[in-house]
Amino acid sequence: MNPVLLVHGGAWDIPSDEITAHTRGVTRAARVGFDLLRQGAAALDAVEAAVTVLEDDETFDAGRGSFLTADGRVQLDALMMDGATLRAGAVACVERLKNPIQAARLVLERSPHVYFVGPGAEEFARQHGLTLIDNQELVIDRERERLHAAKARAQAGIEDQTFTGNQHDTVGAVALDLAGNLAAATSTGGTLNKTPGRVGDSSVIGSGGYADNRSAAASLTGWGEPIMKLVLAKWAVDRVPLLGPEQAAEDAIAYLYSRLQGHGGMVLLSPDGRYGIAHNTPRMAWAVCNRKGVRAGTSVAEV
Repeated sequence: MNPVLLVHGGAWDIPSDEITAHTRGVTRAARVGFDLLRQGAAALDAVEAAVTVLEDDETFDAGRGSFLTADGRVQLDALMMDGATLRAGAVACVERLKNPIQAARLVLERSPHVYFVGPGAEEFARQHGLTLIDNQELVIDRERERLHAAKARAQAGIEDQTFTGNQHDTVGAVALDLAGNLAAATSTGGTLNKTPGRVGDSSVIGSGGYADNRSAAASLTGWGEPIMKLVLAKWAVDRVPLLGPEQAAEDAIAYLYSRLQGHGGMVLLSPDGRYGIAHNTPRMAWAVCNRKGVRAGTSVAEV
């Protein structure tokens, strides 16, 4: 089996002066994850490593540099799923973890449960070796300024742009390893100026991500509420055996808009190594790495 790794770094109207940073970030993450696959690592290891790289990159809305809640804090959500066993692990509303995707991996492997939230998730992670940090270590000046501007617009009665234009730099990865196993991972800081405690699609199994060796692995980004209502990752994955990943991805994003006028994007990987990349926003940062090398871009036309 030839290994494959796909990553995404958010679907929105990425400004021209930010394209280089987004492309560089997803390219680096794809290479890190694929290097592990090439050495025989499991798909789970590869997606965890790739998403960790993106969480550590302040370009994206995951980990340090994430959007701030209305009260000026960072709250993070993450999900991992193993296509071989259907095991999954997720955390949400965590404030003291540098890399929530690593906590999601711990839940997947070391707990009979699937989903932990808030302080309970942080304590579980601490008990299993992750270091808790002060929330302010995740906050950067760029996001303080962005939150201040959003609040000023709200006070002036100015509605934000549609989700086509708003920044959605949720990150994710899907991988196929040498043994033929699939895995998916998704991580996010959520939406700007969100109400504390809000959880979007990214950490919800079947919405922000899904993996099943019998069908496909998917990771999504975009407007979380419509994606959750359609359980869109599972919707797309279930159609891959019949349609293939490229058509299934395109159909899923079309369905997101036609049914709920939602905006977003996804990467979708089948057990035979074929893949699909689709979005209905002006741009989406993505990268794919296989034995032919790495390719990255911000438009599906570049695939």
